[in-house]
Amino acid sequence: MIPQYLVDFDLSALPTVETDVLVIGSGIAGLFTAIKASEQQRVLMITKKSLLESNTRYAQGGIAAVIAEDDSPAYHLQDTLVAGAGLCRSEAVEVLVNEGPDGVKELIRLGTLFDLENGELALTQEGAHSHRRILHANGDATGYEIVRALAVEVNEHPGIEVWDEHFVIDLITDRDRGECIGALIQKDDGSQVFVKAQATVLCSGGAGQLYRYTTNPDVATADGVAMAYRAGAIVRDMEFIQFHPTSLCYPGAPRFLVSEAVRGEGAFLRNVKGERFMDRYHAQLELAPRDIVARAIVSEMESTNSTFVYLDITHEQPEMIKHRFPTIYETCMRYGLDMTTDWIPVAPAAHYMMGGVKTDLSGESSISRLFACGEVSSTGVHGANRLASNSLSEAIVFGRRIVDRIQSLPPLGSLRGNTSSSVNMSSKMSKIMVEQRPISERRLRLQKMMVRQVGLRRNGENLEKAMDKLHQELQFFDQTLTHKEELEYANLLTCAWLVTSGALHREESRGAHYREDFPARDDVVWQKHSLQQREQAIVEELMS
Repeated sequence: MIPQYLVDFDLSALPTVETDVLVIGSGIAGLFTAIKASEQQRVLMITKKSLLESNTRYAQGGIAAVIAEDDSPAYHLQDTLVAGAGLCRSEAVEVLVNEGPDGVKELIRLGTLFDLENGELALTQEGAHSHRRILHANGDATGYEIVRALAVEVNEHPGIEVWDEHFVIDLITDRDRGECIGALIQKDDGSQVFVKAQATVLCSGGAGQLYRYTTNPDVATADGVAMAYRAGAIVRDMEFIQFHPTSLCYPGAPRFLVSEAVRGEGAFLRNVKGERFMDRYHAQLELAPRDIVARAIVSEMESTNSTFVYLDITHEQPEMIKHRFPTIYETCMRYGLDMTTDWIPVAPAAHYMMGGVKTDLSGESSISRLFACGEVSSTGVHGANRLASNSLSEAIVFGRRIVDRIQSLPPLGSLRGNTSSSVNMSSKMSKIMVEQRPISERRLRLQKMMVRQVGLRRNGENLEKAMDKLHQELQFFDQTLTHKEELEYANLLTCAWLVTSGALHREESRGAHYREDFPARDDVVWQKHSLQQREQAIVEELMS
């Protein structure tokens, strides 16, 4: 059983800090939402490292928005729905494609310097997009530029207080009123504080660290979705994990993301025999949807007994490559690989979580006053397979909507009566002896299991084995957890349970979820969402 709270605490004995809006996380979703909310309210932002450390920082390709005259929201809508493999919420996608351009203008107003060509915003094309609509910055450093600009604004804003190096342990809910009233925070010195907030916004990113090979940074440990689930929020479609087809796969190098934009600018995929192979898998070749490209690469790796394939852009002009992809070029050069003359070894790696905390079109979860924005959320935009560069757009569009909704909330009343009776409290009075293994060892074992049994290609037998192992590992929650690494592992374990149980439940293949024992997409039975809630069986939600 996954507990409601990870640690024992007594709110009445803890120091309390009050704020209007509590923002948890500092990627584009957290920074942008904090800036918009601070126009009328006090904001406290919590980040477990620093403002600049998030998945957004590593986003290379860009941000998708309809800017060109030959493009339209209708085209962007259709591309997103096709990529989402029948599980997108059309109303959410309409919100994204129609409000995205204004969101980009807001980023520019806040200081983001997108690349220009002849005085106009430069646009590129990526996989499964029918038009050039991807804005980028410094070639392939779009995420870093956005975070840089927004972090400057946050740091200089008098209405935003930032707590670096703090860890959010759990959300605090009022059972009587059925709403979120804040969060339990662990400071860098190990002490705890209760932050009471009129509204709490989860912007904590994804779950890449569930897998041994990921493009995500170390901070992507599924904290937000895990704490929301423990608090009783509904999470949706957790079985859909996107694996980016092309991460650098080279001895001594990290699994560095090699942007989809490289293929968008004409790169070929070749197996270790030097053969182009995507014509055997999809009519769009290298620009097919990510899930198809990733599985095609794995098939080629298996058939050639190799651990990688090659990405070849050597036929393009060296000057273009260096100008368009300076970060990727310099990173590859650091390991003796020259993109202009060498084929780059790549392999798939865990990249993005399509599922997350279920929200409405205002970003509010099933728990009142608890919101989710960015990768931690399930707005309905991405369906079963996210369209490239829609994630940054989603964060700014729904960040604005969240702030609009927050500003209409009535004031949060004081806690009624005895705190311990009106607020859900932890009750882990008795601890059992748990096999003591270093957290680093537990984490690596979990990551390896997820790669082997809950990865790009799945089947019922492996998923059952994974569930058995996870069930045994749940005893981890019965010990006293104090260190950040232990709390992060508890969140990864929670999320692994959600992903694996969701994958076992969905007996079809759709988007990023591929079952070898159910290889066909089944719209008659399975064109619906998977909903998971603590202490409840998985339920299915029909498409709206």
